Amino acid sequence: MHVDAYADLEKTLPPILSRTEVPKLTGGLISAGRLANLDCEGKGPRRITLGRKVGYTRADFIAWMRSRGGQSEAEG
Repeated sequence: MHVDAYADLEKTLPPILSRTEVPKLTGGLISAGRLANLDCEGKGPRRITLGRKVGYTRADFIAWMRSRGGQSEAEG
């Protein structure tokens, strides 16, 4: 992802986003199911939970996206 895209995400994402909102907020870049799988593997962004709901802070989600920069789905 291009550096300007991260800056755009920092401006447009809400402070806390639910896992189910991620596909819509990222233009379908990553699915909620893929995030759930990565969470199970310990490879997803740091998560917060409220009951059965899973979410991410904007800062943690963007930091995780930056750390994955350029990796394909097959790479993890």
